Amino acid sequence: METVYDNDHATVKVYPDIKLVHHEIHKFIYGDTFREMMLAGADAFIKFGCTKYLSDDRNNGALRQEDLQWGQDVWEKKILNAGWKTWALCMPEKVLGQMNVKKVFQRYTEMGIETQVFSTPEDAITWLKSK
Repeated sequence: METVYDNDHATVKVYPDIKLVHHEIHKFIYGDTFREMMLAGADAFIKFGCTKYLSDDRNNGALRQEDLQWGQDVWEKKILNAGWKTWALCMPEKVLGQMNVKKVFQRYTEMGIETQVFSTPEDAITWLKSK
């Protein structure tokens, strides 16, 4: 495991042996900080030839519309072109955050990404290792 991004808001780790990028949000994140975190994950995804992504969003709130749009316009293209196949998600604890993320989750499921929701990152990693 290698940490590729770390600050008060989030940590991004890569597990090269299982082709996994894992972001963990520590507190509400948005704007430039959100984008930096997501780009760090996408860059590691590409560099290490990953196919799996784990989003631990339990401590995040609702995503802002500008960040959702940026994700679709910029991040999504990078990671899909790199061969993204599987996504595990730990949902935000706050209901507004869950509503946002459910729409994103649905979008990627419809695009053919194999998706699954988990309560803990440990359970998510166990599932991702089997993929």
